[in-house]
Amino acid sequence: MRVLVTGGAGFIGSHIVRTLASAGHEPVVLDALLPSAHGPAGSSASAAGDLPPGVRTVVADVRDGAAVAGALSGIDAVCHQAAMVGLGKDFADAPEYVGCNDLGTAVLLAEMAAAGVQGLVLAGSMVVYGEGRYDCPRHGYVRPGPRAVADLDAGRFEPRCPACGAELVPGLVTEAAAGDPRNVYAVTKLAQEHLAAAWTRATGGRAVALRYHNVYGPGMPRDTPYAGVASFFRSALARGEAPQVFEDGGQRRDFVHVRDVAAANAVALAVLGERGPGTFDAYNTGSGTPHTIGEMACALAAAHGGPAPVVTGEYRLGDVRHVTADSRRLREELGWKPETDFAEGMREFALAPLRNTGRTDG
Repeated sequence: MRVLVTGGAGFIGSHIVRTLASAGHEPVVLDALLPSAHGPAGSSASAAGDLPPGVRTVVADVRDGAAVAGALSGIDAVCHQAAMVGLGKDFADAPEYVGCNDLGTAVLLAEMAAAGVQGLVLAGSMVVYGEGRYDCPRHGYVRPGPRAVADLDAGRFEPRCPACGAELVPGLVTEAAAGDPRNVYAVTKLAQEHLAAAWTRATGGRAVALRYHNVYGPGMPRDTPYAGVASFFRSALARGEAPQVFEDGGQRRDFVHVRDVAAANAVALAVLGERGPGTFDAYNTGSGTPHTIGEMACALAAAHGGPAPVVTGEYRLGDVRHVTADSRRLREELGWKPETDFAEGMREFALAPLRNTGRTDG
């Protein structure tokens, strides 16, 4: 297939491009080279260095309809990775998040409709769930609301049963869980899914959303408020500093290697033609093995040979306590399975190069 990969010069996108090229497909990259992912200058030279030789790259914003229309010429399917990610700095980032993620997706889908391109794989996110799955000993499955500032200030980080206040047991969240976004980024990711589903119904297209859990691996951007926690810790170690672990380090996440995520995208693209017209499906994309933030920081520090992590007790509003994936549906229906386990992946990531976003230390 000839596949347009938006955001294809970025961290996850470049791994997808390499995976597709190695499988015999023809990837075409459209990327705005945002400074948050590529450095203040948005270096096209450094981005090109992460891609296989000969890959056509269109440097443009996905909100530019004319550029998107040109990039879609001769394309069989689209792998939409372009997005502004993370919690950002503060709420002042909200217009840019909505513009990049939601307006950008709407422009892309409109141009796909005009061009008759009917296959889409969307980079979704586990953030659409808010908190993950919880069970109360008395009330069974419950959905706790956002954590109160007073509790966070007092170091009470675990959500409680909204009915009786009992301690909850976290579990694996399935695709059947209702959306409950807790921050601006999460809202935009859920809106992307709704836009994609509306596009399939209006055009007869076929779409798959892969709800990524915590993706890590070589080529993550360093030293930026828009990166994930794995990048924060790895960047600190590169500077010779101890990783700063928020809350008490007990937050549960599902860390999935970027090569496994790239493979999931290739598998999803391969099955689009088997789907009925007008269909939209979402799949959790995680390792299936939860680990705490503290465990990840310790594993990275030990493999890097750097300072031990420091648990700070700080918190960020909008962060959730636990969210871990049940990815059985992706394994059973698409035949995908992760190949890199946690220990192996952290050993590699501890010494792997990061993408320079402006700093030169480390």
